[in-house]
Formats: sequence, C-alpha cells, structure tokens
Amino acid sequence: MTKKVNSKELLYLKIANSLELQINNDVLKVGDKLPSIRMICRQHGVSMSTAQFAYYELESKSLIEPRPQSGYYVSNSFRKKLAMPEVSRPVAKAPVKAVRDIFESNINNALEKNVVAFSRGVPAVSLLPVAKLNKGMLQAVRSLPGGGTSYEPLLGNEKLRIQVAKWSFSWKGNLAEKDIVTTAGCISAISYCLMALTKPGDTIAVESPCFYGILHLAQSLGLKVLELPTDPQTGVDMESLKKIVQKTKLAACLLVSNFNNPFGSLMPDENKKVAVQLMEKYNVPLIEDDIYGDIYFGDRRPTCCKSYDESGIVLLCSSVSKTLAPAYRVGWVAPGKFIEQVSKIKLYHSLCSTAVTHEVIGNFLENGRYEAHLRKLRRTLHTNYLQYVRVIGESFPEGTKISRPQGGLSLWVELPKQIDIVDLYNTAVSRKITFSPGSMFTFQKQFSNCMRLSYGLEWNEKTENGLKTLGKLAKGNL
Repeated sequence: MTKKVNSKELLYLKIANSLELQINNDVLKVGDKLPSIRMICRQHGVSMSTAQFAYYELESKSLIEPRPQSGYYVSNSFRKKLAMPEVSRPVAKAPVKAVRDIFESNINNALEKNVVAFSRGVPAVSLLPVAKLNKGMLQAVRSLPGGGTSYEPLLGNEKLRIQVAKWSFSWKGNLAEKDIVTTAGCISAISYCLMALTKPGDTIAVESPCFYGILHLAQSLGLKVLELPTDPQTGVDMESLKKIVQKTKLAACLLVSNFNNPFGSLMPDENKKVAVQLMEKYNVPLIEDDIYGDIYFGDRRPTCCKSYDESGIVLLCSSVSKTLAPAYRVGWVAPGKFIEQVSKIKLYHSLCSTAVTHEVIGNFLENGRYEAHLRKLRRTLHTNYLQYVRVIGESFPEGTKISRPQGGLSLWVELPKQIDIVDLYNTAVSRKITFSPGSMFTFQKQFSNCMRLSYGLEWNEKTENGLKTLGKLAKGNL
C-alpha cells in the first residue's frame, strides 16, 4: 500500500509516492525506463537533489534499479519473486552418452522463417550495427593486399590482435599482440586448445549444465567429460572442483567464468583466483571461455581467470560472435605458455584466418565504435531480461524457477518436475516457437524439466506473445 501524503510531507516523498502508485497500478511496467532526473526537475519544479532523493526512496524499496549510463528502470524484484533453479548435481562417474538428436533439429528450426527463436543464442540482427559493419567491409577490401585474398600471418590479423590486447585492460588483463592467436570464432579457439592439450581417452572437467557445442566438440575428439556441480548464481562449485583436481587425472578444465551458458552464472573474483591457483598447483591447463564477458549488466566489466594468471596456465578464448557479428567468425585465444602448441594446431587445421572479416573487426575496435555499441546492447538486453521475467512470472506454471543472470544472453528456466521438456519442445515447434531443452546441456540424465531461453531477440509484440504462448503450453492450456 502507498502511504498517504499530507501537505507537510517532504517534496521528494510526494514524487516517490506518485511514481510508486504508477508502478503498483502497472502504468509503469517492469523494464520501463523512468523519466530522467532532469525531467523530474522540470516536471515538478524541484532541485536535482530532491529528484535524486525521490529515486533513492524508490530504489530502497526495490521498485526501481539504476543502470550505468542509462538511467532508472522499473525493477522486477518488487513482484512475486520466482525461486532460483537448483544447484546441479551430476554423478561423478556417469557413463558418457550422446546428446539427444534434438540438437540438430533445434539449430535448424531456429533458422526457419516466422519462428520465435528463443533458442537462438545471438543478438537479433536489429540489435547489431550492420550498416557500420558493411561500410567497414568496403574499407577493408580496399585497404588489404589483394583485396583480402592474400594469406595472413599465422598468429592472425595484426590490427585485430593489437586491439584485443588493448581491450584486455578492461578486465585487468595484461596481454600483448604477440600473446594472441586469431581464430574462426570462439568455438574454434576452444577446439584448438583441446586438440593441443588432449588426446582421445583423456578426461576434461566442465560445468554442468555446459554449452552443448562444447559437449559435442569434446565427444568428437574422443574425450571423457566430467561434469561438475554448478551454482546458477556463482558458477562451478569450488569444493567439488578442488576434490576432482586432487583425485582425478585431468588433461584440462574448461570453465565459462563470466555469464555461463546456459545458467548465466558469474564466478566471484575470489573463486577465479582460487581456480587459477588450483590449476597451477596441480598443473592442469584451464581453458576459459569468456565470450560473454563484455555483456554485463552491472557498473563494471568482470575480471577473468586469466586476470590472475601469472604462470600461463590459463588459455583465454573469446570472440565478437555474441556481441557484434556472429557470422563473421572472428575469435581469438590467448594461450599463455601453450601458444606454440596452439599455433601449430591452427597451422595444421586452417593455415590462416579470414582476412577481410578480421580486418573489419580490427578497424571497428580501433575506431572506438565497439564500446558505444556495447553500451546500447547491454541496455537493450537487460531490458529484455526484465521483460522475460515479467512474462514468465505471469504466464508460466506455478513452481517455475528462473536464474538471475547478471549479463550474457541466457536465462535458465526450471519447470515443475512433471513437465517433460522434450514433449513441450515438440509442441512448441508446431506453434513456430523454439527454445533449447535442458537435456542438450548435459551427457547425464538431468535437466529433463529445464530450458534455456535467449533474450537476444528484439522485444516486440511477437516475442511477448511467443513467450506467453510457451507459458500456456507448459501449463497445458493450449
């Protein structure tokens, strides 16, 4: 209930209570942007400090939340909170099985026209700076030797490597151009690392759930995959990681420390430090997938495990596939002390990277356009996430649980246990809706009532209706 305001009450409380009433009456909905501080000053004839105190009052009640360089937005936390998903509990020595055949159909269905593709784990084209990239493509063709038809150096495009090294400053990295090898996307970087460090029959440790692309890759290389218990908020369980590293002969450990796909978990800095120290102590290479690190919703970019690596034990993999240009296939790896092995694998398997697209991204980073694009993208994705939470809370079955990503593109949804996610998937596909079933993210018998939803779609009526329909299907109301 909004408290009554008398004539003697402070001005900032009058403003705050007026906005609170609009929020409670759904005039201002979850995810909506509030007027700027300056606009409040003009509308109510008050000072900046009065307007700020009004917003502080609303923020103290969890009605609104600030976003860096963007303003204030209606928060979802004042509504009925959905519970968090459970911590994963994979069996320590479960037999490896193939990921369900639904993997291929999931990819193909998401590419069909007129589909609401919650399974598509990249930003919508409308959220990308396509016109600027097209202009950059023309510039690259004109400037590169042979219009981009000539081979590049083995390590890759020089301009791109310089810019990636400079960008490492944002996560407290200390990379130089010579430390970086370019690749055809992040999964290619991970592939080179695994091929350089392992042989068929070796065991690697991963989070659970784990991105299905990594599971398929490991399986294709003949590797045994050990899935580790993982918290949807803080990532891999550190005690389990310690025990596994101490007791099991691992060829490598592979972690997505920032905004894990699909949980969206974020490892605390202290956990990252401990993980690196652990790997150094037992001489286990740590392959770090940091493809989502630049898509953060807080006020600063999170660090990486690589930020705390002094011995070269961490192989950092990343790309712009989730932020800028998915199909350009521009990625890189900073392999630490394993750079010679990784470079040889690149030589044997691809010789060189694609000159034109790597030059385009190098120019884009050099001209300062990337950060401006990221600021806009982060705001949009955060708003999308809040909208998803609102609709799921309104439309999905009682007992639904959702993750609380602080960045990235993935929302993990845990439905009541009686719901079979594959049956729901097949029904949804018939309605032109796709999502990623939880069973795709494990080699074990778990997550049969879970799904991953990507909030990288453009938020519009079609997307909202698709999410509402999915909730009705889960309830059995359609």
